[in-house]
Formats: sequence, structure tokens, C-alpha cells
Amino acid sequence: MAFSLLPPELVISTLVLASFYVYTKLWNPEYTMDWPVLGMLPPVVAGLHSFQDNLTVALAASACNIKARGPLGSGMRFFVTSDPSNVRHIFTSNHANYPKGEDMADIFDIIRGTLFTVDGEPCRQQRAMNHSILNNPRLLAFRARLCRDKVVNGLLPFLARMASSRNPFDMRELLTRLVFDLTATPTFGVDPGYLSMPTTTSCSMMHMPSMHVCTAMDTVMDDVGLLRHALPPSLWKAMRHLDVGPERKLAVAHKQLHGFLRETAAKRKPGSRCDDEVEAAVDILFADPVYGGGGFPLYNILILFMFAGRDTVGTALPWLFYSLAKNPRVVSAIRKELAPPIDSSSNTMVFFEPEETKGLVYLEAAILETLRLYPPGPLERKTVLADDVLLSGHRLCSGETILVSIYAMGRMEALWGEDCHEYKPERWLSRSNDGAANKLRYVPSHKFMAFNSGPRLCLGKDIALEQMKTVVAAVVWNFDVELLQGQIIEPKLSCTLQMKNRLMVTANKTN
Repeated sequence: MAFSLLPPELVISTLVLASFYVYTKLWNPEYTMDWPVLGMLPPVVAGLHSFQDNLTVALAASACNIKARGPLGSGMRFFVTSDPSNVRHIFTSNHANYPKGEDMADIFDIIRGTLFTVDGEPCRQQRAMNHSILNNPRLLAFRARLCRDKVVNGLLPFLARMASSRNPFDMRELLTRLVFDLTATPTFGVDPGYLSMPTTTSCSMMHMPSMHVCTAMDTVMDDVGLLRHALPPSLWKAMRHLDVGPERKLAVAHKQLHGFLRETAAKRKPGSRCDDEVEAAVDILFADPVYGGGGFPLYNILILFMFAGRDTVGTALPWLFYSLAKNPRVVSAIRKELAPPIDSSSNTMVFFEPEETKGLVYLEAAILETLRLYPPGPLERKTVLADDVLLSGHRLCSGETILVSIYAMGRMEALWGEDCHEYKPERWLSRSNDGAANKLRYVPSHKFMAFNSGPRLCLGKDIALEQMKTVVAAVVWNFDVELLQGQIIEPKLSCTLQMKNRLMVTANKTN
């Protein structure tokens, strides 16, 4: 067979592995992130199956800082860090020198011009706009009612049916459906109904609507993570121009997302509300003369709202229930803190209002501990605008790319102690001044980056925490969730730390 007819993936893999063998055997027997000619490509490709953990080990062995390059001629220069002092300098003290950069807008072209990709004054304008939308009183009330409805009439009844049938189910998919509805409905004012299931059919999720839009969103994040961050821009842009390889799959995903956007927005035309109590982000964006006429990429902003909600809460919740299932003592502590003044012998399932969970510090500590070990966004990318010297002593040159490993920061012994790999909510707690009760311990954002840091601190942090508390409290109080044995639970290689495989569990009604 001619060499040119071999699959490109096989050719690349063969060359990389051959180079890996020659280099380790003849050139340098020690592991390094910066190879001759090929730069950081061989160690990255060789360790793709556990990229985040391998990067954590490399950073721990290098005092939390690594310099690396892309293949010769690519012009790619990287500084990778998990050092909190450097993070504070990059994200807060000298943040103007470390923008997202034009490369970020190219990589995430489907949300180009949004808060996720812009810098400077456009960033400040969009933060003000998004803050106004997220804190709109009617939209907040809508979110609260929706969350209650989805948990009470969707999530809990499904779990009850699964407990009754004793059939295992995929908790990751169930939570993905829930969070997609919780995200898309306030954005468009139209419920996609991903958690809906006909009551006359089997209780299996097979009878729920297809999740083709979620699959398209996964494709955007997976292929961006696999290609656009790692390859020279000229290479993936050529693939996009030729419509070949993963770029073809990505183009299809873009069409599906824009199609969903148009169809859903059409169902709820701006200014024609069928329910005066409902206000959606699409109404605010298109009806407001400042936003609607201000040159903002409104459809891109709506897509960003979908990603921001689904890929934070939707990524964190499966890891949270996975962690709880492995730590029954934490579940017991959460139940003890909940302890509602009700008749626990009643068969009626219990729902906790947001006001009831607001002061539950152990529940919040359990969520924060999950985000420490499994941050939804494991890497943060920045560009160096002008030459600078970091507090670690490293010199950075204009044009270099900075990668902050949030995943590694959460697993550094120097930051969190010898038990840094353990799931331990107690690390977030301290006693109040009078010693009567626990309170949350303050941890600076440059050490705990799950909600970003500095001027780009996450605007939806409170909404995300409230939703997670609401869901976890309802499920933990009403059900015992147990993992099926023999599963391999590990992160997917993506821009978000989603689970690679299903999370198969069984549910049993609590006594």
C-alpha cells in the first residue's frame, strides 16, 4: 500500500512513537516536555490517555512551571504554570498584559466576539451586559421556578421509577439532560424538554428526546481540545479550508447549533411573551436598545450562555455524585446538615428551596471540594502582550502562550497538603469565632481557580452554586445512589473536564 494512502492519524502516530523511541533510547533517557524538532508534541501525544494527570506530575516535578515549544517552525511557545503567585500576577496584578488574544477568538470562532474571547473595553462592556442579564429579577425568579419544576416533576420522579424497577441507569446522561433544560430555557424562554419522558412508556432514558444538540456541543469542545489548541494555526485552518478530518465534523456541529438557535429563538419572538412573568435572555438581548443596537454578536452570546451553563454545572454534577457515591460519610454529613423539620416516615419526596440551602456550609464545601479535584475548565489560556518577569523568576516574551493548569493546581501537595488527592470537604471549613458552628474557609481565587480569578471572575458563580445545591440536596435526601462496580471513570480529553464514559448507578429510596 502506498504511504500516501495510509490514514493520516496512523502516519502521525507512527512518526511520533518512532521519534519517542529513538529519543528516549539514544538522546535523553529522562522525561521532558521540550523535545528537539518536535517540541512538546511527542510527550503530549504519548500521554493523551491521561493528559491532565501527566501534566500534573510534570508540573509537580518542575516547581509548578514548565517552558515548552511546539514543533520546529510552528512558532508555538508555551509557558505552563500552576503556581498561585504567577496566577495572581497574570490574572490580577498585571492582567492587562495577558489578554485572551486573537488566537482564542480564532479557536472558538463559534463564540467570537463574546465575553469568552474579547479583551479590554469590549470585555468590560460585555461583563456589564451579562451582569445585568444574569441579575434581572424576573429572570432570576424564572430560573428558581424552573429549577424547582425540573427537580420535583422530572428528576425525582425518574429516580423514583428507577428505584422501583431497580434498573441501573446513566447518571451522567440524566444530569446532562437536566442541566441543558435549566440552561436553554432561561436563555430562550422555551423548554427543550430533554428531561421529558412519556409516562406511558418504560422508565428508560431511551424514550427521552435525542440529545443531538448536546452531542454537537461536545464536538465543539472535544475537537477544539484535541486540535486547535495543540496544532499550529496554519495546519488546522488548512484542514478547515479543505473541509477534511475533524474540521469537517466540527463544521457539521456548528450548523446543528446554529439551527437549534434559530428554531428555538423563532418559537419565542422578542417582545411577544406568552407569559408576562417569564423573561428570557433572548428577550433582554434583542429588545434592549443598548444591546440589540450596539453591534454585539447576539446569536454568539446566546450560544455562549448555553455553553457557560451546560459545561460548568453539567460537567461538575456527575463528578460530584461520583465523589459522594464513593464517600458515604460525606453523604451522611450532608443529610445531617439538611435535617428538615418534617415527618421523615412520609412517602412524599422532599424538595429544598434555595433559601433553605443557602446557609448549608458543609453542602457547599462538598461542592467546592469536587470543583477543586474536577474543575469544569481544567486549563486557562492567555497570551503575553509585552515582555514580563513573573514572581517565579521566569521571563516571558511577547507572543508566548500561557497555559494555567487549574486541574494541577487542585492536586498540588504544596497548596493543599499531603491529602491533596483525597475528597475531603472538611478542608473548606473552619470554626466560627464563638466556636459554635462551622463556616466556610476563605481560599483566594488565585489558588482555587474553578470560577476564574481577577477581573474575569465568573459572573454566574452564585447561580451555579445555587443550582448544584438544589439538585444535590433533593437527590441526597431522597435517594441512595450507588456506583456499579467495574466501571472506568476518567476525564475525557476535551476543553471541559467531562467524564469519558457513562456513570452507571442504581438508586434506592432512603428510609
